[in-house]
Amino acid sequence: MEVVWVANRNNPLTDTSGVLKISLDGNLQVSDAKNQTVWSSNVTHPTAGFVAAQLQDSGNLVIQGFPNNTSRGNGTIIWQSFQHPADSVLPNMRFILNNNSEFRKVLQAWKSPSDPSVGRYHNTGYGNILINTGSFAQEEVGGMLSLVFTGANETLLPRYVITDQGILAERWWDDSKKNWGIAWHAPENICDTYGMCGEFGNCNPQTKPICSCLKGFVPKNEEEWRRGNWKNGCVRRKKLQCGIQGGKEDGFQRLKMMKVPDNAEWIVGLNPDQCRTTCLANCSCLAYTHDTGTGCMRWSENLIDIEDLSPGGVDLFIRLEQSELSTSKRKIAIIVVCVTLGTAVIATIMYFLFKWRAREKGKHTSDRYRKSKSIPEKKSGKKAATNSYVFRDKTQVMIEDLQVSKLEDLIIATDGFSESNLLGKGGFGQVFKGKLENGQEIAVKRLSRASGQGVEEFMNEVELISKLQHRNLVKLLGCCVEGEEKMLIYEYMPNKSLDAFLFDPQKQELSQWHKRFNIIQGICRGLLYLHRDSRLKIIHRDLKPSNILLDQELNPKISDFGMARIFGGNQDQASTQRVVGTYGYMSSEYAMEGHFSEKSDVFSFGVLLLEIVSGKKNSSFWYQEDFLSLLGYTWKLWNDNTIETLIDPTISSPDFQEEILRCIHVGLLCVQEIARDRPNTSVVMSMLVRDIMDLPSPKAPGYTQRQISADTGSSQITDETSSTNHVTITTLTAR
Repeated sequence: MEVVWVANRNNPLTDTSGVLKISLDGNLQVSDAKNQTVWSSNVTHPTAGFVAAQLQDSGNLVIQGFPNNTSRGNGTIIWQSFQHPADSVLPNMRFILNNNSEFRKVLQAWKSPSDPSVGRYHNTGYGNILINTGSFAQEEVGGMLSLVFTGANETLLPRYVITDQGILAERWWDDSKKNWGIAWHAPENICDTYGMCGEFGNCNPQTKPICSCLKGFVPKNEEEWRRGNWKNGCVRRKKLQCGIQGGKEDGFQRLKMMKVPDNAEWIVGLNPDQCRTTCLANCSCLAYTHDTGTGCMRWSENLIDIEDLSPGGVDLFIRLEQSELSTSKRKIAIIVVCVTLGTAVIATIMYFLFKWRAREKGKHTSDRYRKSKSIPEKKSGKKAATNSYVFRDKTQVMIEDLQVSKLEDLIIATDGFSESNLLGKGGFGQVFKGKLENGQEIAVKRLSRASGQGVEEFMNEVELISKLQHRNLVKLLGCCVEGEEKMLIYEYMPNKSLDAFLFDPQKQELSQWHKRFNIIQGICRGLLYLHRDSRLKIIHRDLKPSNILLDQELNPKISDFGMARIFGGNQDQASTQRVVGTYGYMSSEYAMEGHFSEKSDVFSFGVLLLEIVSGKKNSSFWYQEDFLSLLGYTWKLWNDNTIETLIDPTISSPDFQEEILRCIHVGLLCVQEIARDRPNTSVVMSMLVRDIMDLPSPKAPGYTQRQISADTGSSQITDETSSTNHVTITTLTAR
């Protein structure tokens, strides 16, 4: 048995002679041996009739009032324990919150396992559960408990409880063991405790002590810090110079793989350089970060709840006074001399080693691979050959029926990788147009030698795309691995990417609806192949207009598989600690929790579909007052029954309006906030081609609520009309 509610928790009986009774005024009372009231329900109700107390099956202790000559079944509840919870939340418990302080702490922990009086931990009760200790929030558990706890499997007797140690736990009855089990709890480690190390303190559960001040900061109270009380946090060693006349410009200290602090201001539409510049220009900006998928975040309040998440997290840039960043001139001189001499020695050794390895590799390659200077098409009916290529780091990649080309041939084909042949660039490489000696045009994706992370992306893309063949997927023709150079060779797409046509008002190639509808269907067919019809189940994770290439006839081809993940045969969902992708095209469950599945790609496809129909970028609404994105704008038009105004005027026609409106309807179904509400890819395809005629009503999309962004001041934010053949490459982490 476990106690879930105590009436007189702060006024205990001193002996075993307590009495529970209904008083003459109709209140439930607990009295001691001297007939002194130690607790009362303390409610006022009409004296006429009679009252009764009942413990319901739900665990709710209620007082019911009955008029005279009335059956028990018609009583009115005048008081109930569910409105005065202790440390537990039971199924179907409802909280009525108002401005009275009585309701501001909905749950209050016991002082100890044997003492039910009010302990140190409580929660605020407004939407999210927030456990507090003194003036410090201990743990934020967003969305775990709403104000009405319903829908649980009541046969398991579930409940939520705040323990005397400040742990929020979900407990359920294990009938096989005749004991209470824990299904979930938070925090999971000591550094999950909110603000464990105070302001400007960094928590690392792997070190002793677990708390340390950030670089440029010292403990606010040295004595308390030494005794292990870190709540007071840290303060700056030197004052910032921003805004001081004659002061030197502040700088930023990079902290790798950190948890994002609390109270962030999220600014959309900025690249890393713009994010840094806007923070540096604003004297109140104390730190910033920019990460793929999440964009730019900055902090104007003292940083709290910082934790070392290595491996994982984001790179956090902390603003410091200039002298905190620099070393002495003497140290700099010594470092420069050592680095110069060391570089010269290493360069000499590497030069001769490279020459020797190149000769050995050339001999090895000539024995294993074909040496023709053209890349032949696969012959129908011919069984694909499978080769194994071992990289320098001993990682092995299976390459199926691919031409391994020589670096010399690709240098000639791209005119020395000249700027005039540059098609696009991404985080870890560039894409160049090339032409082989036989006249065949190719696109060469060249991995940046400065990027070690991109090697994993390269290996992922080689192994993945070599196994895929579909008319709506870009075709990988070959690769080149020679010395430090790693390149992929694709078929060349003369019309570049979809965004180059869709968002450029000067181009009229997509002014006819049937061309856009053909692109929509082609993208969906390619996605259906990845999810259902190929030998592997593949989640793309970065579907967007710049990753849709167009051939001579404007047929779409999905490209850039650097972020793609392979699922097992029965696998439907996976999670990652590092979210990669492009903001605006990521589903909420992926962007916020790292969960991705087929439904994540369906969400991206829905955004893409609405962009194709409207001719508007999803990001074009970020700086408008009324809408966060194209999704919010579309949802408003849908609810106002003016959805036809979303249609791009260049394709609007009474002959096609029904089909266009159907596509918008399908797009809204794809971008619904909850993943299980979205159709899978095969259903989407059936909806588009009218195999399924009746469409359900869509629910609200993700990201439709207005987001409060910080003022960017006078900084200039550029927004290119297109990013042709843009290639995104990012780090993959194991599942």
